[in-house]
Amino acid sequence: MSFDNVPLPSFPGLSSSDSPNVTAPAASSRPLDSSLDNHSSLSEDSSRLLSCVLRLMGNLEQDKVLQAFVDQACAMTSSPYGALAILDSRGETSAFYTHGVSEKQRASMGHPPVGRGIIGDVPVNNGVISNDLASDPRFTGYPPSHPEMHSFLGVPLRIHEQVYGRLYLCNRPDGYSEHDLAYVSGLAVLAAVAIENSRLYEVSRSRERWTQVSQQLTTILLEGTDEEDALQFIAKSVREVAQADTALLVLPSVGDSWVCEIASGYGASELIGVAFPPQGRARTVLAEGQGLIVDSLARATTLRVQELSKFGAALYVPLLARSHAIGVLLLLRLPGKPEFNPEVLAMAEQVATQAALALEIADAKHAADIATLLDERAKIGEDLHDLAIQQLFATGMQLERIRATFASETNLDFSQAESLMEEALASVDDSVKQIRAIVHNLREPDAAVDLVERLRREASLARRLLGFAPSFVLEIDGETLSASNPAREEILIEEADQRVGHDICDDVVAVVREALSNTARHAGASSAQVVVKISGMGCNGSIQVEVTDDGHGLDPSVTRRSGLDNLKSRARRHGGICLVKAAKPNGLALSWEVPLS
Repeated sequence: MSFDNVPLPSFPGLSSSDSPNVTAPAASSRPLDSSLDNHSSLSEDSSRLLSCVLRLMGNLEQDKVLQAFVDQACAMTSSPYGALAILDSRGETSAFYTHGVSEKQRASMGHPPVGRGIIGDVPVNNGVISNDLASDPRFTGYPPSHPEMHSFLGVPLRIHEQVYGRLYLCNRPDGYSEHDLAYVSGLAVLAAVAIENSRLYEVSRSRERWTQVSQQLTTILLEGTDEEDALQFIAKSVREVAQADTALLVLPSVGDSWVCEIASGYGASELIGVAFPPQGRARTVLAEGQGLIVDSLARATTLRVQELSKFGAALYVPLLARSHAIGVLLLLRLPGKPEFNPEVLAMAEQVATQAALALEIADAKHAADIATLLDERAKIGEDLHDLAIQQLFATGMQLERIRATFASETNLDFSQAESLMEEALASVDDSVKQIRAIVHNLREPDAAVDLVERLRREASLARRLLGFAPSFVLEIDGETLSASNPAREEILIEEADQRVGHDICDDVVAVVREALSNTARHAGASSAQVVVKISGMGCNGSIQVEVTDDGHGLDPSVTRRSGLDNLKSRARRHGGICLVKAAKPNGLALSWEVPLS
């Protein structure tokens, strides 16, 4: 950072510079009795100033720096009360830091001062002193429950020539002097340096968090994560890193309409489905391709989406990929919270651009997968036509010859008929083998692995997403699979493969994979358990998958759950059921059961 244009602090006795101008009634000075007293006073002033500077510069968190500025200014001037008002783009108070005022008193005062009267008359380039506040014509009275003030000192806090805030000190017993004003003004310059350092530090940390979100987003999209889950991740993670209360994703809907499809945070359930008109800010940002910061939607003179009137600061970011509009990301803060700054806008635009590109790549990958699937289906059709169907057609002709022979010949040679039947049956067997070979080639590469090994592999792979290893239990007719008895374990593993067909086996693996994935993404769990129970066989048998966790359960604000719908669809295909309910004492329990027939 650079403070080339910021005047260095001027302290009485420590610099030959003139003290700041004071637009106030004259204050009583405290003449020094002798040169020795003067030297002693300067030493004390230097020591106090150095102590204040060290406390200011010792913090990197902006809130702590601002609070330390108020505290040190009060300590240096022996002021029982002090306050620092941080200003927004309209000059209104956006944050308030106090000294000597209890939390109960602050709560009883209600909103912070709005900067009227002498509070708002603090000059931009110097300070103001009033040692008889009651008779000062600029004084307009106290806010409710405000401590009574007699003497008053105010200085601006400037950063890069702009007034960032105003410092107020009150009730020094013997009043304030130019000496005090010079010291506090100098401290304000040093505080500006400390604040800028803390801001740059926070920007650096924020960039790290934004970069991490961007990397995670790209990874989950390229891993083939469901698009809706990816959009939920965008809304939630960007809301958290931007310190917003609510995040919305406005996406294209039916026709030319755009609606909020994804929402995260405060009031999310009420905002899903809200339409955004063509003339509104969201659509304008989309058309112009540039982000927008709004200081307060609650104070906006024109607001076409009335559901947003309960929010304060807002940030609009378009999701564009090669100038193609994908959606709009909208971040919202509640009234009274600070505005979004340009650094947040710039980082949000970078993440939004990368998210849009990753979504487009994911769509292209999905389109390529569909094209590959169509090619494979065409090849399967050719194989079935050229091999199995042709052979079955030839077998049908052989059977037709046998039928004709039986119908036309009275003296039939049964050995000849038997030979024709054997040839036809052999052709049928060959056709069946060819069809089995084609179906086998369609299955995933690890489908030949036994069911237990595949389920163990899913549990192992889920460890990376969950942060812990889920437990896995297999029961067959009430007997639990145990590694302590290898011989019996091998028998039960073979028994499981014999009872569960390939089709159901694939669905069981998919159910466990989807359930553990949902636990990792949404549950916030510290443990999970997978139990697979096989009972009976054939028409009288069933297989049940139970996945439980100790997370926070289903989010009531999320109404669209494509993963759960997929599990229910897999169950219905086999004539089974899929249920989800709350676990005890907390968490979620999923039960998926289908017959073995």
